[in-house]
Amino acid sequence: MGVVLATAGLFAVVFGLIEGQRFNWGEIGSYGITIPEVIIGGVLLLAVFIVWERFQAEPLMPLSLFRNRNFAVANWIAAAISFGMLSLFLPIVIYLQSVRGFSALTAGLTFAPMSLMSMVVAPFAGRFADKVGGKYILLAGISLFTIGFGLVTYVAGPDSTWLTFLAPAIIAGAGMGMTFAPMTTVAMRNISPQMSGAASGILNTTRQLGAAVGSAVVGALLQNQLATTLHNQAVSHAGALPPSARDQFIAAFSSVASNGFQIGTGQNGAKLPAGLPPSVQHQITALAHDVFVSGYIDAMKATLVVPIAFLAFTALTTLLIRRRQRPAASQGKQVQEEKVAAAAG
Repeated sequence: MGVVLATAGLFAVVFGLIEGQRFNWGEIGSYGITIPEVIIGGVLLLAVFIVWERFQAEPLMPLSLFRNRNFAVANWIAAAISFGMLSLFLPIVIYLQSVRGFSALTAGLTFAPMSLMSMVVAPFAGRFADKVGGKYILLAGISLFTIGFGLVTYVAGPDSTWLTFLAPAIIAGAGMGMTFAPMTTVAMRNISPQMSGAASGILNTTRQLGAAVGSAVVGALLQNQLATTLHNQAVSHAGALPPSARDQFIAAFSSVASNGFQIGTGQNGAKLPAGLPPSVQHQITALAHDVFVSGYIDAMKATLVVPIAFLAFTALTTLLIRRRQRPAASQGKQVQEEKVAAAAG
């Protein structure tokens, strides 16, 4: 029953966030149910799931684990980081392929330095966290990642190359490398061996949940922003066209913002209106490309403010982590030794 409740709840929330723009955040076809009702229903199902788990002898998600403050905070951070990362990567990948015209391979290689830097830093961050605790390493790591992607957003433009993103990617990679190992250390340090399997499963689930919600939220935000920016850019560029073509030109971009577009090279954002002279078609093609490039960059930068601000807030929440404590097993051993010493005395 727990699996059914959790799955149905997550599906409803993610579906509502992803498909909201498609249905104008209103009624879904002829089913008589609206997008807000689907999202609220999903949240209620998740709430029922939590109540259900509280009364199970062998719960799918042992809620008692969240009494451990560091474990609870680490799960929040895991979900928040996954949310932020997916929210950042999705618009950037679309930008690289559809605006800059990069192939999928080139787009991936553009941020390869970030992965390489993360691989270099992660082992040192993990060992350091094992010795002194992960609180301030996590704070520094999330802060660096946020700064790195803030710079990525700032420098992204119509003529950016892979070199433009090299330094920001390295900074973000250093932050990423300082995040995951310390986060796991903080979460698992004081968990008893008997509960370590369940704790690890919960931590992985919160990461996946954050990623799913992040991609859904940023997709909805980006599409809403595009509806505004593409329309505004189309209006500002339409003055260069013959009066007979202006309304069709603007309407074409309004349709793109509502219905979406394909990711890939050579994207101009809209189809040409039918029945236009070749000279006007050529002019519209050039203007459409300019409108799409400017509109998408404006929408992307406005959208990415949300995950960047969210990650900055997440960095501050690392201060809620308690100082390093000895594992529960070591504490138990010390208590036993103290009892033996007291009895001997």
